[in-house]
Amino acid sequence: MRSWYKSVFTFILFSLAVSAPAQSVPQSFAPLVKSQKSSVVNISTRQVIKVTQPSPFGDPQMDQFFYRFFGGQAPQKEQVRQSLGSGFVISSDGYILTNNHVVDKAKDIRVSFDDGRVLEAKLIGKSPEIDIALIKVEAAGLPAVTLGDSEALEVGEWVMAIGNPFGLSHTVTKGIVSAKGRVIGVGPYDDLIQTDAAINPGNSGGPLFSMKGEVVGINTIIIAKGQNLGFAVPINMVKEVLPSIKATGKPELGWLGVDAQPVTPEIAEALGMSEPVGAIIRSVTRGGPADKGGLKKGDVIVELEGKKILAAGELPRMVAFGHIGKTVTFKVLRQGKTLEIKALVEKRPEK
Repeated sequence: MRSWYKSVFTFILFSLAVSAPAQSVPQSFAPLVKSQKSSVVNISTRQVIKVTQPSPFGDPQMDQFFYRFFGGQAPQKEQVRQSLGSGFVISSDGYILTNNHVVDKAKDIRVSFDDGRVLEAKLIGKSPEIDIALIKVEAAGLPAVTLGDSEALEVGEWVMAIGNPFGLSHTVTKGIVSAKGRVIGVGPYDDLIQTDAAINPGNSGGPLFSMKGEVVGINTIIIAKGQNLGFAVPINMVKEVLPSIKATGKPELGWLGVDAQPVTPEIAEALGMSEPVGAIIRSVTRGGPADKGGLKKGDVIVELEGKKILAAGELPRMVAFGHIGKTVTFKVLRQGKTLEIKALVEKRPEK
């Protein structure tokens, strides 16, 4: 009899566990939308681009011969192209974050707010490497977002995007964080958040919200042939360079002065490494921070300030953010020995 009661009790508990909704699944995104929608803006620009004028022949091969024969290049003319994107207010006095590619080479920048206002904006600064731009409108008392902590974001968390896809203003989509730290080759500091929240052309520059109502990323790129494959710049990376962009128009990034390459399985085997990790130095800039600190060609950098470097692409990103003016410790492998080398990370030069 006791075994029968035990079986029934176990069955009831199992049924309740299966039927009960997961606590982490939000019942509605409406409160989050209401609290954040007014801080998201639509951005329209007119960009001036140069296009090649066709020759009288109208044939590419004949055109090339024609202009080469007369000792010149094909003439170009300016053409105005309109584009759409998104952005979000980060301070009540009119500062707005968006993507660099949304406002790059823009002749005019117009910002549309949720309340119907349309204001002209000016470009304050940008970082093509990270694909962010800071613009400003002349206004006061604007609703602003709260910038969150993208480092604390976990894979599987719910996120929400608001943007201007295909000109459909203030479109709301939701999804989860699919992955973190994605490197897809769009820039030297790739460390992207992947999400399956629907993102389309026009969403660029818009915010990716956590369920706390904080911005954790800037939606920046999609894989056109895929579905639910969107990527956002982590907001922590943006916060690192935002003060310098606001002050000088350009980001301040750390510089080590090395050219590094991945450690392949063949290189790892030749160097007696147990696994192909780290970044092997291919060359060192003479007089640069690495040279002054004693790093050498052939060194394999496996750690920076105690953080492991698993892939070569992580090294420039780790150096660039948060270390300018600081002496940091590198763990390197050199000729079978493990060494600790200190180097002062300098501000990246213009060239």
